[in-house]
Amino acid sequence: MEYYTWILTFHILALLSWMAMLFYQPRLYVYHTEYKDKKDFVDVVKIQELKMYKYIGVPAMWATIISGIVMLYLNPYLLSADAGGWMHAKLLFVFLLVIYSYSLGYYRKKLEKDDYERSGKFFRAYNEVPTILAVLIVGYVVTKTFSIAFTLITILIGAFIVYKVFKQKEKK
Repeated sequence: MEYYTWILTFHILALLSWMAMLFYQPRLYVYHTEYKDKKDFVDVVKIQELKMYKYIGVPAMWATIISGIVMLYLNPYLLSADAGGWMHAKLLFVFLLVIYSYSLGYYRKKLEKDDYERSGKFFRAYNEVPTILAVLIVGYVVTKTFSIAFTLITILIGAFIVYKVFKQKEKK
């Protein structure tokens, strides 16, 4: 346990790097789709998408996951029934973040091939997903509790934000 706080520090720093990719990658996809007629611009964005995803996002995700597993190994109490279930909820939403992260890789590969099946508006809305998940995860970690009310309210607010993004008029 003497190294636990150092592992936690590494975990938080890895998470910050991973979240930076999760927040910025869909924004790059917005630019990519909305300026697809400007080949030189899109070529630069494609390089940014690749580097952000492959060299920052994926390694940071794995560093976050591995350090998290090590912390759970060192402190298995967090997974016990006595801990209140907040860690289980956190892990569920972290799992959803992992799926989201890999979905960004899927869309990156589609856009790399100039397959524009999704619009800029879709990626603007999709960009809200990691924020909603981060609010839930941070809420559980800080309070060390699981609250159905907090979870539902956060998801409803997130759904409302996504709805408002979809209702915005298309940019020309």
